[in-house]
Amino acid sequence: MENFSLILAIVVVTALAFDFTNGFHDTANAMATTISTGALKPKIAVTMSAALNLVGAFLSVEVANTISKGLVDENGIRPEVIFAALVGAILWNLVTWLVGLPSSSSHALMGGLIGATVASAGFGAVHSDVLVTKVLLPAVAAPVVAGLAAMLSTRLSYALSKNAEDEAARKGYRAGQIASAGLVSLAHGTNDAQKTMGIITLALIAGGSIAPGSNPPTWVILSAGLAIALGTYIGGWRIIRTMGTGLTDLQPQQGFAAQTSAATAILASSHLGFSLSTTHVVSGSVMGAGLGRKGGTVRWSTATRMMVAWVLTLPAAALVGALAESVTDLGDWGTAVVAVFLIASSAAIWKLSRREVVDSANVNGTEPAGVVTAAMAAVTPPPAGTVTDGLTATIPSPAAPATDPAATV
Repeated sequence: MENFSLILAIVVVTALAFDFTNGFHDTANAMATTISTGALKPKIAVTMSAALNLVGAFLSVEVANTISKGLVDENGIRPEVIFAALVGAILWNLVTWLVGLPSSSSHALMGGLIGATVASAGFGAVHSDVLVTKVLLPAVAAPVVAGLAAMLSTRLSYALSKNAEDEAARKGYRAGQIASAGLVSLAHGTNDAQKTMGIITLALIAGGSIAPGSNPPTWVILSAGLAIALGTYIGGWRIIRTMGTGLTDLQPQQGFAAQTSAATAILASSHLGFSLSTTHVVSGSVMGAGLGRKGGTVRWSTATRMMVAWVLTLPAAALVGALAESVTDLGDWGTAVVAVFLIASSAAIWKLSRREVVDSANVNGTEPAGVVTAAMAAVTPPPAGTVTDGLTATIPSPAAPATDPAATV
C-alpha cells in the first residue's frame, strides 16, 4: 500500500473510533425492545447483536459506495478534511449518548463530512442531488413508513393472538422478537458499518493509497465490522433505556412488530444504497407499535426531545466539522490541536457520565424526567392544607367542649 502517511493513519484510527461510538450509540436500535420486554437478558442481547453486526458488515458495500463515491467530490478532498468530519460526528454521538437521546450516527457522520468539505472546497464539492435523494428524503420518509408498518403489524399481531392463551402468545412472540432483533442487528451491520467503510475508503482515495472509484478493501471491511461489533457489545445502556422504556411501554407482540418492520425497512434501504438512519427507523417503529396497541401510549415529551435532536444532528455536526477543518487547515499543529481537543472532550463527557451510571443492571429502570416534565411537576398544585414554601398549614380539629370543673364531683 503506497503513500500511507501519518495523517492517513490518524484518519483511519479516528474513523474506527467513530465506528465504535456508532456501535454503542445504536445498540438500542436492535435490542432495546427485546431487553425491555424481557425476551433476552441484557448481556446476552448485546452479545448476539454484536456478532450479527459483524456478519452484516460483509453482506454489501452499496452504502459504503454512497459515502465514498457519491456524497462529496473525491477530487481535492484532503485526509485532514475527513479527520475534521469525524471529529464533528464523534462529539455529537458522545453528547447525545450522555443525555440518552437516540440521535442518528449516520447523519452525524454525513453532517460532519458536509461541513468539513464545504469549509475546505466550498458548496460545489457537495453533490446536492445525492444528499437530497439518498440522505434527506429517506430521513423524513423512513420513520413515518416504519411507524405506520409497525402500527398495522401490532394490530394484526393482537388480532391473530386474540383467542390464544395469554402466556403461550407471550412466549411465541418473545421467540419471534428474538429472531426479529437478530434481523435488525444484521441489517444494522449492512447499513451502519458500511458508512465507516465508505469514510475510510474516501480517506484512502484522498491520500492516494487507492485509485478513485475503488470499492472498500477487505481489511477496511473487516476492521469496520469489528469496531462496530465491539461498540455494540459494550452496550449504550443510556439510549437502550430511553428507547426501551422511556418512549413507550411495549409488550412482546409490539416488540415483535416494531423490530420486524424496522428490519425490513433497513434491509431494503441497504440494497438500494440509501444511507438510512437506523435510529430514525427503529424510533418510528417503536412509536408506531406503541400506538398500535389498544390503550397504548407514546411519551410525547421524550419523542419531542428525540425529534429535536434529529433536526439538529446534521447542522450541529456540520458546524463542528467546519470549525475543525478551519483549524486543521493551519497545518500539522492545527491538526494536533484538534486531536487533543477531541480526546479531552471525550474524556470529559465520559467523566460526566459516571455521575449517574446506567448499565445492564438498571437499564430497565425509570427514565429520568426531562426538563419540561420536572418543571410541570414543580408547579403542580399541592395537596390541600400544604403551603408551597415548605411549611404545612394544619387546620385544627374542632375544640372539645370545655369541662366545667364545678360539675365534676
